[in-house]
Amino acid sequence: MASKFSRKFSMEETIQRIASDLETQEPISESSLNDLQILLDHTLKTKDPIDIEDFYDELSSRNLSATRLIESIATTMDSSPSMVSILASKVYLSLLLTPNSPVFTLFTPMSFLSLLRSIRQGFKTPFSVSPNGSGSNSKKKKAKGRKGERSVGDSGNESEFDVRVLFIVLERLKLVLGLVHLGRFPDCLRSLVQTMGEIAVKAVDLCGNSGVYGRFSELCSEILSEVMKVEHGDQGVSAVEILKSLTPLIILVKSPARSLSLDFVVSRMMGLAKESDDVKKVVLNLPKYIVQKAPEKAEPRAGAVEAIVEIVKVMDFEDQDAFASYVVKMSQGKAQLRLLAVDLIPALMMSLKDPFGWHSDVEVESSWGLSCLEVLIQRCSDATAGIRARALTNLAQLVGFFSGNDRSKSVLKKFMGFDSVGNEGLMNSILKKRCTDEKAAVRKAALLVISKLTSLSEIAPDEDFLKTLGMACSDPLVSIRKAAISALSEAFRIFTEGSVVKEWLHSIPRLITDNESSIQEECENLFLELVLDRISRAGSSNSLNHASASNSNSKAASLDMKMELLYPQGALGILREICDGEVTPWVKKICTNLGKKKKLKPKIVTTLQNIIRSSESLWLSNSMPIDKWTAPPGAWFLLSEVSAFLSRVTDWEFLHHHWQLLDKYKATGDHDSSWDPGCQEEGLNTTSNTFSWAADRVYLLQTISNVSMDLPPEPAADLAHNLLQRLEEFDMHSTEVNAHVKALRTLCKRKALNPQEGDSLVTKWVNQLISKASRYLDAYMSKNKEEHRNDIFLTPLGGKTGKGKRTVASHSNLLPETITAVHTIGSLVIICPSANVSTIVPILHTMITSGTSNTRAKKPAGPSISIKQIAPSLYIQSWLTMGKICLTDGKLAKRYIPLFVQELEKGDCASLRNNIVVVMADFCVRYTALVDCYLSKITKCLRDPCELVRRQTFILLSRLLQRDYVKWRGVLFLRFLLSLVDESEKIRQLADFLFGNILKAKAPLLAYNGFVEAMFVLNDCNAHTGSSNPQNSRNETRIFSIRGNDEKSRSSRMHIYVTLLKQMAPEHLLATFAKICAEILAAASDGLLNTEDTTGQSVLQDAFQVLSSKEIRISTSRGSATESGDVEEEGADGGPSSAAKGRAITQAVKKSLIQNTIPIFIELKRLLESKNSPLTGSLMECLRNLLKDYKSEIDDMLVADKQLQKELIYDMQKYESMKAKSAAAEAVATMQRQDLYRSPNNPTTSTFMNKTSEKGNTKIASAMADAVAAVAARSVLREVNRGTSTPPLSAMKAPRLKSHSGGALSRGDKPPEVIESLRRRQNFDSDDEN
Repeated sequence: MASKFSRKFSMEETIQRIASDLETQEPISESSLNDLQILLDHTLKTKDPIDIEDFYDELSSRNLSATRLIESIATTMDSSPSMVSILASKVYLSLLLTPNSPVFTLFTPMSFLSLLRSIRQGFKTPFSVSPNGSGSNSKKKKAKGRKGERSVGDSGNESEFDVRVLFIVLERLKLVLGLVHLGRFPDCLRSLVQTMGEIAVKAVDLCGNSGVYGRFSELCSEILSEVMKVEHGDQGVSAVEILKSLTPLIILVKSPARSLSLDFVVSRMMGLAKESDDVKKVVLNLPKYIVQKAPEKAEPRAGAVEAIVEIVKVMDFEDQDAFASYVVKMSQGKAQLRLLAVDLIPALMMSLKDPFGWHSDVEVESSWGLSCLEVLIQRCSDATAGIRARALTNLAQLVGFFSGNDRSKSVLKKFMGFDSVGNEGLMNSILKKRCTDEKAAVRKAALLVISKLTSLSEIAPDEDFLKTLGMACSDPLVSIRKAAISALSEAFRIFTEGSVVKEWLHSIPRLITDNESSIQEECENLFLELVLDRISRAGSSNSLNHASASNSNSKAASLDMKMELLYPQGALGILREICDGEVTPWVKKICTNLGKKKKLKPKIVTTLQNIIRSSESLWLSNSMPIDKWTAPPGAWFLLSEVSAFLSRVTDWEFLHHHWQLLDKYKATGDHDSSWDPGCQEEGLNTTSNTFSWAADRVYLLQTISNVSMDLPPEPAADLAHNLLQRLEEFDMHSTEVNAHVKALRTLCKRKALNPQEGDSLVTKWVNQLISKASRYLDAYMSKNKEEHRNDIFLTPLGGKTGKGKRTVASHSNLLPETITAVHTIGSLVIICPSANVSTIVPILHTMITSGTSNTRAKKPAGPSISIKQIAPSLYIQSWLTMGKICLTDGKLAKRYIPLFVQELEKGDCASLRNNIVVVMADFCVRYTALVDCYLSKITKCLRDPCELVRRQTFILLSRLLQRDYVKWRGVLFLRFLLSLVDESEKIRQLADFLFGNILKAKAPLLAYNGFVEAMFVLNDCNAHTGSSNPQNSRNETRIFSIRGNDEKSRSSRMHIYVTLLKQMAPEHLLATFAKICAEILAAASDGLLNTEDTTGQSVLQDAFQVLSSKEIRISTSRGSATESGDVEEEGADGGPSSAAKGRAITQAVKKSLIQNTIPIFIELKRLLESKNSPLTGSLMECLRNLLKDYKSEIDDMLVADKQLQKELIYDMQKYESMKAKSAAAEAVATMQRQDLYRSPNNPTTSTFMNKTSEKGNTKIASAMADAVAAVAARSVLREVNRGTSTPPLSAMKAPRLKSHSGGALSRGDKPPEVIESLRRRQNFDSDDEN
């Protein structure tokens, strides 16, 4: 009883204290708020209204109304610190929730708005969170999150803010919404919804851990659900307000607030939509609203797409179909909407059920899925690069997704045209274009699509398509090369046709020399998987018994087909393509790398041996002569490469058997017929079977050399003796000679007891062979001298005499052995540089200088013999052997290098020039200083008539440049430019790769430094040097120029200019612009460049074309997400601040550049007009482009110089008028030519009409031209003057003319008298009348 009395006494004291506080001050104090909250908590807990009624009675006794109480609390919520304001909010909500509370008296819109403001303020980071009261606004977000977590866990510290107080406020706010209906207060409803959206974002930092924020999310959802009730007004209006508030949260990136908003829409709003048509209508429009609010950047845009899909997924099928139709319409809109549509289509098709309408009454052809797919394919050819790239990437994603389902796969095949026999659907043509797109991201995405689409096609891609993929493997960007490798390899996995195998082997293995190590590794792995493992699998499925069961009556032509059946998966076709001369170097390097990494499997050796055995057995089973048998092409070659690392697996009995077989029988046809003395261009003229037989022997010898360490002593000795004996006969093919020499050296070194013994053995038999070869050469030269001495006394007759026939016969009998002997000497010198060649050099000197006037023979014995004429093959081989000897003797090289250069210049044999280029490249490595002065002579081979010589020269010089044996100085760079427009496509591709990849990284300033000089040199103009070249130098420079003003010459030069401009950085483009203006345009205006000379005119016209080209322009970012999307996907680095700084510097430089350039143009225009030069049109066209491209920079200059502005406008209009007149006159002439072929009904009427129409057409053409000129001039100046205070156009054209009102004419006015006056002035000053 006493405690009850004391509690009642304490409560009365609290009530009196609160009432007294209300009387004395307007904002209620914090202590009074705490007392009042205690009173209200007790009332809510006991649900006994007596205390609160006593409180109201006390207020009445003091003449204080409830309204006064609410106003005081509202003032506290508005003006007090955060914690006091939240306490006041809690008190206010508690008052509304007390039993028998006068809700309609206590609730006012202003107080409710104060409550919401207090809640928003409370969810901001507290100002005082630490005991010392230091502020925390400058803390980072992570620190804020930690403070929020700390405040939740440590409620005992009164100075820290407790987040749970806010939760209590939100819980009581939800209860209040059940009492107060906000339908009568739309502003309160709108503010409440906005508050929920705002605090959802702020609570992320305040709450810290996910558990606390999860509780907050539940409270927000419950409050918004209360708002959606009918009691709070029209549900449609409430839904609109809620979704407008939640949309910014939905498109956030990586924020819990996004999940909160999206879950509320998907789970609660969709549930209400099923009950209310108004809510459903609003929810269905939400995805469209998000589309309009979607950000431009890639990551937020992806979040918006994901949110839209989540919402559409819970819609009905009809509503999903309607939204898909909306997306299709979006694809025809602005760039931002097209990009968003491209991102939405794959997300919708992969997330929604039944996109092709299989489970509905809709036909597949009219389903929304196919409509979206069609739109996506159309956007693959969009005008904006970013959209093209995204469309292709998303298409690849869709193809990969639907390829797993057979039903969907069939739809894709039919829709994309891959079910047709020709495989020439629309998709193929699109992908071919996109693989060569100017944007890197587009090319990469196109290759990704190809790799995905390969599985859809049942027929191998055509050769053009494969060639496009092969070219992409040489793209400058690493990522695109990788994508091309993946696409082409995917085609190789599926198809075994010869075209696919050929393109793969010509494109992928060469990448083993790529600068990127990851590409090299990928190349090795793919070769192991797609070549070696495939051959191994084909061999494992074969049995030798199949070969013996063949029909003995089969012809040799059917043996290849039987072998193909024995070894499926295109194994023999792969081996055949490996033998290609352009593929073998890369295959050798790949096998070497795989062998060093111990990745080669023994199974490949076994398979290759089985293939060779099967071929031999099949040949014999068909009663074919063994002397005409050759192994499947490529088998011996691949075995020779892999056996170096798998020597123990290689069967010696197998090698011994085939060595005896190949050594016993001669190849088809005598080897004598291999040498054609009259062949000057092709050298050796071998038949196919002869070459195959010789190649098999070469690779077999290499294989034997690889396994020589494992050979028994006796077979090794017998083999060495056999090899030496064959070499001494000098009757082998040149390729066999090299193989025999290398094999014999390997046997001697590996079987010797120590290295010294091996070297002595090698030296011994090398000198023995050289001595014997020397005797062959002496015998041949003596025989020729004797025959020549006898022939000079004979009178030449019309036909060959018997003596002449005997001479030719005896000569041809010695020639093959002599050629082989000379070649053998060269091979021996290479493996043994210390060999004695003192007797060989004089003989070789006689051979290479025979028949020339500068022979070094001290005592010429009798008449000179021209080996070049009677034995061209021996002549070529002598030069090669002399080159090999010079590589081992520096003194000899110093004497003979000028002779090599002389023969390179004057020789008429392409084979010899090609070989000398190779020799000179080796000299450049060994004797760099000696060859450096002859580089200009060597580079002349870049314009050789023979394509092989040009390509060989280009490749060798490129390698020397990369290895720094040759420097980019002098004429070397300028002469290399001509390869960009060579007649050979292969050379053009090599040149594009050199300038686009290698030089861009190795010498980035080369294109900039030599650009202007290249313009003069390509036009054969020496104005930049200031002097005329001598006649011989003039002829040399003319070879490396593209003279002429014809269309082909101009386009070739322009292609070179464009290639160089693409290699330049933005600052170099600006500097090149300035150099062209200063060194060409200014030189022409000053008279230093003769504008009446043909070459000078060509240089000036090229300068105008370059300045007008898009490649020299610097694209300025205008904030377009569709364009920047391409950059984002490429991974552009650099922050926004550095980019903005770079743009500011660029703009400043461009402005200064243009202000210095325009006066040069004006002066040059006057000069050309005074000379009536045909270049005036090119100058005006260039000037017009500058007015458009640099309108903001020119605008600033024209504002300051009004007279210059008027002159430019008038000249532009006159030029446009004349240009339009000529075009219109040409059109009229075309119409008249067409009328000549028509049969007139009335000749008299026809004649009269023709005369009348001729006059009328002339007037029409003139009027059309004037109108076009006026429009063109106005359009240019409208762009120039946009956004500035420049006077109107009409005032610029005719400054003295006034409008009827006496004021200046406005921009939109077009008074006829002004146009007429300008026409009269233009006709008076026209060039036609002059």
